[in-house]
Amino acid sequence: MRLIDKIAWIHLEQGTILSTRSHGKDVFYLPGGKREPGESDVETLIREIDEELSVTVAPSSARHFGTFEAQAHGHQDGVLVRMACYTADYAGIISARSEIAEVQWLTHADRDRVSPVDQIIFDHLLDLKLLLPHL
Repeated sequence: MRLIDKIAWIHLEQGTILSTRSHGKDVFYLPGGKREPGESDVETLIREIDEELSVTVAPSSARHFGTFEAQAHGHQDGVLVRMACYTADYAGIISARSEIAEVQWLTHADRDRVSPVDQIIFDHLLDLKLLLPHL
């Protein structure tokens, strides 16, 4: 079994969650990515969010929201993704950059448009009443 270690940003506004779609991908993912050797979770979060969305995460505001695991989208069976999710404040204007083709605000009604691990997170956010069921 192979495990993909990722860090993601949970950014909610008015019951919607910020999601991104990379060029050539057919589903949305929470913004974030894989850690580089020696990076902490927060260092990875800061680097990835800057690379993908052109904003600066405030490190002192980063809070672990939860860690979730599921089959990795687009990979053979048995390849899992483990995603450590953080909330954090930021500075700047969110805009797609680098490999990101599209940025959208999603609700739970968009669950079928996201990766399997994000589906688990969407369900959890709905249970906590942090994510709207639909607009």
